[in-house]
Amino acid sequence: MKDQGRSTRKRTGGRLRPFRNKKRYQLGRQPAETTVGEPRFQTIDARGTETKTRALATNVAHVADGAETVEAEIENVVENPSNTNYARRNILTKGAIIETDAGQARVTSRPGQTGQVNAVLLD
Repeated sequence: MKDQGRSTRKRTGGRLRPFRNKKRYQLGRQPAETTVGEPRFQTIDARGTETKTRALATNVAHVADGAETVEAEIENVVENPSNTNYARRNILTKGAIIETDAGQARVTSRPGQTGQVNAVLLD
């Protein structure tokens, strides 16, 4: 994510010389890699007047079970399809299967972008 923008090589393999410096809209950042633990948040600037809240660590999830939503405590990450090492390191991403006190749930939100963990209870 750090090196965004035009490629430095042509299709033929020749070198492309940059015609300007990088613009702010080409900015990339390191992934948040939200972990399970004592809640820590970071606010960063987004495009326009918007801000993003990054969850660096959290132990609370809003778990939906049909029409009802409860706030549950996250115990650990069981499985993470985006990266097998993330489950071992207890890193939360969208699609991760987490173990909560309400049962196993799948994360539906993006904790590194929204700062909160929303999840759906698994059968």
